[in-house]
Amino acid sequence: MPNEYEINEKDIEAVLRFLKATDPEHATSEIAVALLEHMQAAFHKMAVEDPDMLQKMYEELKTEKGIS
Repeated sequence: MPNEYEINEKDIEAVLRFLKATDPEHATSEIAVALLEHMQAAFHKMAVEDPDMLQKMYEELKTEKGIS
């Protein structure tokens, strides 16, 4: 996949902000990276095992963004 997502500092910082707000005791860069990796794996699994859900999410996004 040519444009495969790579975890970056901006995303780590965003997840750290989330963790600080929801679970400050575990708000570390390591946990943020682990959560991002987990989310990436879960999204990939959904795309492979439940493409209908991915299509539904895309259709919802199109509706929210007013894309026809």
